[in-house]
Amino acid sequence: MRKRYQQGSVTKSSDKRYWVGKYREAGKHKTKLLGKIRQISKTEAREELVKILRPVEPVSNQMTVKGFVENVSLPFHRQHWRKLTDESRTDSITLHIIGAFGSRILSELRLEEMQTWLDSLFTSADGTKRMAYTTVDHLRWDLKQIFDLAVAKGIVPKNPVYSGKMLLFVPKDCPEPKRLVMSADDVKRGISALELRERLVFKLVVLAGMRVSEVFGLRRGRIHGDHAEIVERVCRRDVDKPKTKKSKRAAALSSGVQQDLKLWLESSPDTGVDGWLFPSENLETAMGADNLMFRYLRPRLKSVGLGWVCYRVMRRTHSSLMNEQGIAAKLIADQQGHGVDVNQNVYTMTSVESRLEAVESLTELVN
Repeated sequence: MRKRYQQGSVTKSSDKRYWVGKYREAGKHKTKLLGKIRQISKTEAREELVKILRPVEPVSNQMTVKGFVENVSLPFHRQHWRKLTDESRTDSITLHIIGAFGSRILSELRLEEMQTWLDSLFTSADGTKRMAYTTVDHLRWDLKQIFDLAVAKGIVPKNPVYSGKMLLFVPKDCPEPKRLVMSADDVKRGISALELRERLVFKLVVLAGMRVSEVFGLRRGRIHGDHAEIVERVCRRDVDKPKTKKSKRAAALSSGVQQDLKLWLESSPDTGVDGWLFPSENLETAMGADNLMFRYLRPRLKSVGLGWVCYRVMRRTHSSLMNEQGIAAKLIADQQGHGVDVNQNVYTMTSVESRLEAVESLTELVN
């Protein structure tokens, strides 16, 4: 792979919506979309172009971890990563994986030393607990992806951390995160404690099973009586397409949710069919989900003993309570916008009471 030393240029696209990078490669003119103008500045766009044009380390079996990750792995995965995924994974991989192994030759890394490193992330030499389970878990899969691509590029003969199954593991003493859910009584207390706007957000997640990014990505014109049209999401001010193909859907709205929606549409500023359902103070951008949670939702929920509830708990509660009602898994999954397997194994938590009822039924059957 040749080294690039040119600077290139950054201009606006013909429709004035995107920053476009222009440069030459192998004697040919190339262009690359660098980001939406309303989301990043021209300086940030230039920084993105610099990443594309910077000199790169030739692809060989002597590539360092840093060279391979920065010049091969990250550029490859950024082709399908969402912006927030790109930011979080790039930061984590750079800080931890490049921080630990950056100067090492990729093909010389061994399974045992990578496992020892993962162990050290959770427990330091003095026994102090450090990193969360989910962070350690993400990093081991990041290593798998890096080596998968290295195998495909012919840099290493085989993946040292994967052989039909993942060989790296999260340290056994690292406790898995608790997957909390609300009971039906908890949901009732939450609804009764909230004002109209917060109550509606709460209901859209708990009763309609929507992702919080989908709730804040709703526009007024996408509310159609008994359902909401999910075609957009907003996360940390970033406007994007729904998370997956299944996420683009019509989410059914119960009569109770419809009633609150009607009240909200009548009492909130009418920003038109393309206006946000939950706008920020300037009415031009969507309200921040974190802002609503920490300033309005959390204090009210805390007052009724539900200070532990977050958006993930709300969404998990939808799946779990629907399951307890005997609703078909396919219906729940379609309502939430993901596959049945994800619905059953990630979002649905069963209560001890429901399991007790199940084993009692089995006992009655054999007696």
